[in-house]
Order: sequence, then structure tokens, then C-alpha cells
Amino acid sequence: MTDFPRYAIYYAPAADAPLARFGASLLGYDAWVGCGLDFPREITDAVPDWSELTADARKYGFHATLKAPFALADARTEAELCEACADFAATPRTIPLIRPVVEAISGFIAVIPGEASPALQEFAAACVLAFEPFRAPMTPNDRARRKPELMTPRQREHLDRWGYQYVMEDFRFHMTLTCRLSDERRRPILAMLQRRFAALEIATLAIERIALFRQLGASSRFSIIGSWPITGK
Repeated sequence: MTDFPRYAIYYAPAADAPLARFGASLLGYDAWVGCGLDFPREITDAVPDWSELTADARKYGFHATLKAPFALADARTEAELCEACADFAATPRTIPLIRPVVEAISGFIAVIPGEASPALQEFAAACVLAFEPFRAPMTPNDRARRKPELMTPRQREHLDRWGYQYVMEDFRFHMTLTCRLSDERRRPILAMLQRRFAALEIATLAIERIALFRQLGASSRFSIIGSWPITGK
């Protein structure tokens, strides 16, 4: 059985940023304040089952995974994890810049980089390494739920080493907006979301902060309990 609370290190735009409002409104949940939001009327008029299509993403809040959810290792505390987040953010490092686009990724619709970013890959890997000492080992049930039989050999190695398969070479930055959709359903929804995103006129996005999310129980949504701006170099 998974232990709670669980924590995750995510990228989340600042609470008042247009991208944060875009994502929160589409998911119907604001992780900054931990409360539900009404969906845009245009969305629910066009897609009546929008709430169902975003149910899984809503549980986690609008984010990009850097260190996937984990229970705290024995003898580690939330206060120590917060201190480690502050230390990580205070260490000068290159702040990745991406051109964000709304596209399909593995059948989902998400905000992703328009081009590959070595700096972003390096940043994500640094997060995985820095916060690994805080992660409790996976339970056998947790591992089984990840369905390792469907992974590549390298992904299984990542799962067993880091508790999550999509890290290091297999990391793909994405801020999820929907569940996995069939091609037929995805095309019109993708076009609609691309139009809404284009209206924000976000030419570049700096991945300039980390956020600590916490989930109190299996039925709870993740919420933000701390955010730290990255010190650039």
C-alpha cells in the first residue's frame, strides 16, 4: 500500500501567470489554492464530457513532472524537503528556455517544448538526483501498478533505480491537459486548445522555478505547499 502523504517536485508557472490560469481553468482546479474552478463555457459547450477527459490530470494540478510523486524516506521530514528545495533553487544553474506549444504526446494533449532542449533535460535530471535521498523505496504493489512489463529495458532500469520510468534519457517535459484520446476525438479538441493557447501569445517560457506539491491521501488532489525561483547563472 502506498504511504501518504506523497510529495512531488514539479514545474508550475507562477500563480498569476497567464499559463497558470490557462491550465487551471482547463483542468478545473487551482493547485496554488487547492480549490476547484468552473470550466470555460466555450469548452464545455464544445465538449460536454470535458470533466471526464480531464479527471486524471485534475488530481495532480497543472504541472510538468521533474521528480515524480514519492512518499518520504524513513527519518526524512517535510521541513527537510522544503529546505532541500530552497537549497536546490539557490544553487546557480542554467534556466531552460523553451518555445511552448500545445500538441499531442502519447495520445494526450499537453503543453510541450516546440524543440528539444538539452538544458531542460539537464535541469530535470538534476532534480531527479537532488531529491532522490528523500524518496522512500517503491512497494511491490506500486511497482506493479507502473506495469513494468510494458516498458523498455531502460525504462525498467529507471523505474527500479529512480522510482519512475520517464527520467534521464526518457524524460519528456509535458504539462498535461487531457487524458489519452482516440485520433478522432483528439483532432478537434487539439485544434480548439491550440487556438486558446495562441491567444496567450507566449513566445518563450522560462522554467525558472520549482514547486513542491503534496497529496494527503489517495482520494486527495495534489496542492502546492511551496515554490522557489531558480537562481540563474
